[in-house]
Amino acid sequence: MQRTPHQHRIGPDSRRLAVTLLALSALAAVGCEYFGKGKGKDAPPAPAPPLVQAVEVSPRAVRIYSEWVGQTYSQDTVEVRARVTGYVQERRFRAGDIVKQGDILYRLDDRPYRAQVVSARGDLGQRQADLQFAKDQVQVYQAQAELEQARADMLRQQLNVNRFEPLVAADAAPQQSLDDARQFLAAAQANVEARRVNLQQTKISTKTQIEARQGAVEAAKGALEQAELNLSYATIRAQIGGRIGDTAVEVGGLATSTAQLPLTTIIPLDPISVRFNVSEVEYLNFVRGGGTRESGRQIPLRLILADGRVFPREGRVKRVLNQVDPRTGTLQLQADFPNPGGLILAGQFGRVRAQVREEPNALLVPQKAVVELQGARSVMVVGPDNKVAQRTVAMGDRIGELWIATQGLKSGERVVVEGLQKARPGAVVTARVVPLPAVKDDELPGPLFEASPPTLAEQRQ
Repeated sequence: MQRTPHQHRIGPDSRRLAVTLLALSALAAVGCEYFGKGKGKDAPPAPAPPLVQAVEVSPRAVRIYSEWVGQTYSQDTVEVRARVTGYVQERRFRAGDIVKQGDILYRLDDRPYRAQVVSARGDLGQRQADLQFAKDQVQVYQAQAELEQARADMLRQQLNVNRFEPLVAADAAPQQSLDDARQFLAAAQANVEARRVNLQQTKISTKTQIEARQGAVEAAKGALEQAELNLSYATIRAQIGGRIGDTAVEVGGLATSTAQLPLTTIIPLDPISVRFNVSEVEYLNFVRGGGTRESGRQIPLRLILADGRVFPREGRVKRVLNQVDPRTGTLQLQADFPNPGGLILAGQFGRVRAQVREEPNALLVPQKAVVELQGARSVMVVGPDNKVAQRTVAMGDRIGELWIATQGLKSGERVVVEGLQKARPGAVVTARVVPLPAVKDDELPGPLFEASPPTLAEQRQ
């Protein structure tokens, strides 16, 4: 056979190479199929949706409380001062003691005042004796006796005249005797008139003396009363009950009535008063809620002290100032708290807590579920298809660890509280519903001390 230029001869080596390549290709195909089937059979399953914890939002009734910063003070602080001058002989208290009204605090040297009392009593006795003498009207009686004597003498002279007139008419007696008798009668009549005028003047003078000596007696009584007061002032007593401060004059020192500083001070602590400021809106809510006397009833107040513990006695608002402070836009309220043990002192700071209203259908969300970013608040909500959606919400009052949602949520929706880092918007999750934390709107910390029995004032309330 004649070969053309383009024909090649295939030798034994070329055939063996071709067979080998075909065998290798077949093995490669079988191997790829084998390893591919094995790899697909051993691959791990797709990951399960992440597990998160969520609460189901449902309306419930809650009480809303407000708190204000307050400071305690005493409504009637009394300065103890000396009303007379004297050296302090005795002091019967220690600084910080609780004193009662009428307790003796100081005793001054009272010997000068005792002498004044004795002198005033003696002067009063003298004045009373003078008054009694004037009331006895001795001079009046004497003048009346003189008048009666003059009238008797005039009657005797009249009888002489009557006796001489018929005798002279019968020429049995001289005319001179009748004339003398008539002159004696005229003199007796003049004496009677003089004695009568003297009696009237004596009565007027005696009346004036009685009034004057009565005034002298009253003045003497006043002097004695003042002396006795000065003597009583030498014993300085507590005018009110409360906690007493330190003394400014020790035993042996001179206490004066003109001293600039008081001897000591007494601060009544039962009840203790608290002043706090509220805004105009809070005040209106407070009045509507029954927080003042003007509202007809008074809601109870609680006092939370600086260490977070609560005073066991409830207080009431007793005084409301008459205008709003234009600088701060707040109104000052003043409340009284029973403080029978005197443990709360004036000048302490604390927080006044009161229930201002009730929310019948509040949607509560734990605070840890709320994310705040650039002033906007949002929560992660798990929908019916278990997909997570970010929801913008508006929050109102806080109650313990819970927050009232005012906008953005509906009853029955599930809000993520645990696993927020897994709950991305649009992600599918497995939501396990957990109960909402208990509402502790009226739970307070432990009391400061064991409360004593209610006072009479508290029982009346």
